Amino acid sequence: MRRFLKLGRNDVRLKKRAKVKTEKEDILKENLELMETMTLTDQVSVKIFLDPETSEYIYHPLEPELLPRQKEVLDFVMGTLNRALTYNKLAAEELEEKERFLTKEVASILADYSSILGEVDDEFMVPVDYYIRREFIGYGKINSIMLDPGVEDVSCDGTGIPVFVYHRDFGSIRTTIQFDTDEELEGFVVSLAQRAGKSISVANPILDATLPEGHRLNATFGREVTTRGSSFTIRKFKEDPLTITDLVRFGTLSSQMAAHFWLAVQYGESMIFAGGTASGKTATMNAISIFIPTSAKIISIEDTREVNLPHQNWIAGITRGSAESGKETDIDMYQLLRAALRQRPEYVLVGEVRGKETMTMFQAMATGHVTYSTMHADSVKSIVYRLENPPISIPRVLIQALNLVAIHNQIRVKGMRVRRITELVEIVGIEPTSLEIITNRVYKWEAAGDHFIFGGHSNLYEKIMDFEDMTRDEVVTELNRRAEVIDWMIKNNVRKFKDVNTVVAEYYEDPDKVMRIIRENPKIDVSRGMGILEQNKTEELPGSMMESLPSGSLPIPEKGKTKGGA
Repeated sequence: MRRFLKLGRNDVRLKKRAKVKTEKEDILKENLELMETMTLTDQVSVKIFLDPETSEYIYHPLEPELLPRQKEVLDFVMGTLNRALTYNKLAAEELEEKERFLTKEVASILADYSSILGEVDDEFMVPVDYYIRREFIGYGKINSIMLDPGVEDVSCDGTGIPVFVYHRDFGSIRTTIQFDTDEELEGFVVSLAQRAGKSISVANPILDATLPEGHRLNATFGREVTTRGSSFTIRKFKEDPLTITDLVRFGTLSSQMAAHFWLAVQYGESMIFAGGTASGKTATMNAISIFIPTSAKIISIEDTREVNLPHQNWIAGITRGSAESGKETDIDMYQLLRAALRQRPEYVLVGEVRGKETMTMFQAMATGHVTYSTMHADSVKSIVYRLENPPISIPRVLIQALNLVAIHNQIRVKGMRVRRITELVEIVGIEPTSLEIITNRVYKWEAAGDHFIFGGHSNLYEKIMDFEDMTRDEVVTELNRRAEVIDWMIKNNVRKFKDVNTVVAEYYEDPDKVMRIIRENPKIDVSRGMGILEQNKTEELPGSMMESLPSGSLPIPEKGKTKGGA
């Protein structure tokens, strides 16, 4: 039986026979500048062009080109499969099972209809197999986009309109892919809904769902609520999420700010990560959660899955149904949060707050639960305004249970769109006479030089000094030690969640040992665990770790000094 070839499989026959689509004159102008070429698989690549006339970037996927007879075979096989299969037959299986199932079905069709199709060999079927698998297992027209790790969001605004992507390096750019008819786009939106185990129709034209890979889907159907036709937006979920070392390397925050977060997590500060859409709020919340001790009980509550943690003692809660449906079987964030607080969590992570669950969250803060959440707001003042007014309506006295606010923004640096934490602000309390919220700006981003400035004081320092009987200088020394650990991880390319977690866990266990290891500059395979690596002092890193720390950097200490804290 002929073997079904996997999408992305290394196969020299592809290079011999299957052509790759070249730039089409009706899609791309002749005077475009090629900015970047990315090979995603042996069969799929992407070119990003710049139109010098409009200064617009264009995202152009390249997939295998079919010869006329290959196109005929593909159409026949696809038509036969569409009549014989339903999406549910494939949706219930794991990826390998789906591939085996399709292999069997395609081989059966080729054998049963050989008198019509003629003899075909594996070489002939390489690009045909790609498109079969693309349609039945992949994401159809947008499959190449979904394969690109640089793409964060994919959106289609309607019929005959180019699909847009949000690219990590190029920002929002249009693609050369579009859905030409209402029927084609509506069918694709329905297939996305089925993929998520949901339904969408004229009666229920709005859908919020999570795709099997964890991607976040919002879709509309027909022209009932979106006049340009069906639409969809997919926010891609990272199986390998950004870590704190990634964010420092990207310049989202400094290593001193990361160390400040580390201390804030350890010493029970509740935080809100605020900013606009796609400003990096959830990415930061997820990244700083790596500092939560490995044994601590964590509960996360979200509408759609975005948080991804390496901790074992973690309950990942997700809502069921939608706020619009009003069904008795729906479970919203408010219900999940109330249930979570009965489970004695030490840390509670709440997806974007916007309703009555916010009151419960602040009551949890006030009763000693460390809570992190995200919110759409561009300043502390706008956060307070949103919290105090409907539909949230939290009394101002309760807002002081919040300790720290990180304001995120998308900005342009040297012509490139980047994400920065522009302010890190402490909520100090309430002025008794005027009832104004008292704040302290700990860090501020400076546009000139694209760097972060420390405000000179932090209430967190005072808190640690009281808890640990430390002087301010000792607290600052501890903060700088942790910043040094983060800088060392960046220089050693320690970026995967599991590896960063290993370093953090070792530091909690024995900070002096970790400092000794990194200052002796060994080249370390962190994935093997730092505890066994003191013998592996072979390859040294260039220069001193302390050279990378700016003067006047600020740090904080380990909880308890029984194991060698500062």
